[in-house]
Amino acid sequence: MSRVGKKPVPLPANVKVNIGEQLQVEGPKGKLRVPIPAGVRIRTSDGSLLVERDGDQYAAVHGLTRALAANAVQGVSGGFIRELDIVGIGYRADVKGKVATFNLGYSHPIEVLLPDGVDLKIDKQTHLVLSGFDRQMVGQVAANIRSLRPPDPYKNKGIRYTGEVLRKKVGKTGAGGK
Repeated sequence: MSRVGKKPVPLPANVKVNIGEQLQVEGPKGKLRVPIPAGVRIRTSDGSLLVERDGDQYAAVHGLTRALAANAVQGVSGGFIRELDIVGIGYRADVKGKVATFNLGYSHPIEVLLPDGVDLKIDKQTHLVLSGFDRQMVGQVAANIRSLRPPDPYKNKGIRYTGEVLRKKVGKTGAGGK
């Protein structure tokens, strides 16, 4: 049995849901749609969403649908935050409007266009805070930014998630030969 799918999703007072072919969730931060696969039903009861399935063959999409619905409700009511750190001498970032510019040790600065619904704040040129109401989009933008200069295992320089634990490798040692 799906343990995730059985848990009800609490609905805050400022969130409206509309159940049709898709689950439409609307709140103060924005609007999101969650697809409802075949074999799964969503209903409201006592200020919460309940996700039910028609049979055991729908167990996989049961938990998935509940998790997506919970992420949509949390996103439109409170939003999501992803934090990154830039480590390295001379590495820095700047944002102007919807364009983020990164200096990461390459011969040229790299510009990244931020999609609608994702905001970027930069503290001290090396601490990035991504925020938005769509969890998937915030995570994807964070992954794209991290991929510009992933952390180097030898010097630990690059862009990493805040709190990410890196394993530092030992470099070459002393005299070679026989």
